[in-house]
Amino acid sequence: MIHSMTGYGRAEEAGPRLAVSAEVKSVNHRHLDIALKLPRALTALEPDARRLIQSAVQRGRVDAAVTLSAVEGQSLTPLTLNLGQARDYVDIAHRLSDELNVGGAPTVTWLMEQPGVVSREAEPSFTAEEVWPLLERALTRAVGEMVARRAAEGDALRRELTALGAALTAQVDVMSQRAPVAVERRTARLRERLGSLLNGAPIDEARILTEAAIWAEKSDITEELARLRAHLDQLARLLEQGGVVGRALDFLLQEMNRETNTVGSKADDLEITEAVIAAKSTLEKLREQAQNIE
Repeated sequence: MIHSMTGYGRAEEAGPRLAVSAEVKSVNHRHLDIALKLPRALTALEPDARRLIQSAVQRGRVDAAVTLSAVEGQSLTPLTLNLGQARDYVDIAHRLSDELNVGGAPTVTWLMEQPGVVSREAEPSFTAEEVWPLLERALTRAVGEMVARRAAEGDALRRELTALGAALTAQVDVMSQRAPVAVERRTARLRERLGSLLNGAPIDEARILTEAAIWAEKSDITEELARLRAHLDQLARLLEQGGVVGRALDFLLQEMNRETNTVGSKADDLEITEAVIAAKSTLEKLREQAQNIE
């Protein structure tokens, strides 16, 4: 099966007190390039998360983002109470009351407003053993959804490439059919031109045949057409076998474009030239579609 390099997936897994959400998307790229964005508290898990993505994708730019959130009724950054600090404030308040003979006693509200008595943790507090199973399941599901979409688009690309390959085969058939006709037309044109120059004098048929043979050798496109047909057969095999064939298709299409350019430079026939122009247009469409194949 052929895979596209474009896809998207998202999944979420929840535990007793936290939920992990993973979002992944991929686009075209010459190689595998993974950009992974994790909360700072999950930095230690980045190598494992990266390996998980690498096991499922072989080519493309993959952007993955992971977020953490608390489940309902829970907090990732709980409040902490510093009882020692609170006692110090109470002791000082009582000493001030005794020394200055000022009435009043510290209240809970007043104590909670004092610096350092109640604070919130700056970073979530949890262990890798608690988070990794959630992250692994969420990321696996998100990547699986992305790969499924890449596969669906890849199948559509395969059908499009197959149709374009058939169109290119038809254009190569036109070139093959016109090649002998072009030689005959060139010979007739040469005989007509010599007859006009000689003004009725006898024409040296051997000379005409020699010139026609020289021109035919220079304009012979048999080898180029044979290589084009071989490349078309290879294109069909690649599309049929599937797998990671993007780079192979890139190289194959470059070779097909080179052979088509050579045919165009050798051809001295309007229909062959028109077929070459059509073939180059088809090859460009093939190249554009192949750029999105893994």
